[in-house]
Amino acid sequence: MEAGTYRSITGNTALAYGLIAAGQKSKLPLFLGTYPITPASDILHELSRFKNFGVRTFQAEDEIAGISSAIGASYGGHLAITTTSGPGMALKGEAMGLAVMLEIPLVIVDIQRGGPSTGLPTKTEQSDLLQAYYGRNGECPMPIVSASTPSDCFEAAFEATRISLQHMTPVILLSDGYIANGAEPWRFPKSADLPEIPVTFKRGLEEGEEHFYPYERDEKLVRPWAVPGTPGLETALVAWKNRILLVM
Repeated sequence: MEAGTYRSITGNTALAYGLIAAGQKSKLPLFLGTYPITPASDILHELSRFKNFGVRTFQAEDEIAGISSAIGASYGGHLAITTTSGPGMALKGEAMGLAVMLEIPLVIVDIQRGGPSTGLPTKTEQSDLLQAYYGRNGECPMPIVSASTPSDCFEAAFEATRISLQHMTPVILLSDGYIANGAEPWRFPKSADLPEIPVTFKRGLEEGEEHFYPYERDEKLVRPWAVPGTPGLETALVAWKNRILLVM
């Protein structure tokens, strides 16, 4: 083991710290919209302790409201997270499709458990891989990142967030009950050793631009991130090459 300062850490705690670190490195306020479900609830409990890092947590009335609130937060320029387990993933499916269509950053954390059953909330089972790949209607792909150990949850959460923000896409982050509740020694990372996650919002029309096209691509095929209400980027319908485009 590398020399350094270590502490015992569970997977859910490491995952929460990875999300906080990504929020600090992207300089974005972090919003968690979620509904309690075993074994993912500890992430909500942990993140709610860190308002000093710009973290906002919202316990919604159900799974659909949880992810929908996170979509709204992302649309408004926040680093948006939602957490759940297998049954909640099924309920979030339609909203996940909306996030793909909108091309907004969103991290969907799935702490897997046994199922389908209401009597097995604490059984460890890696049962949601096919649901993560194909559990949405139509052609609706998104990146999937998985953690391998409790301490690896920190790196997995940071990487899932980086992919989501830099490529304007929802990302699924998979863990499971054993990893979430298991513990192992974790070496404290230094903030200086973590890479920055640059985020650029579109602040207005560039020189020569007559309209804002929300799905215009850059060299990485990524669309611009414009916060609603930005002057010059108001919604309007315009005709362009005999097509009607929605300009936001």
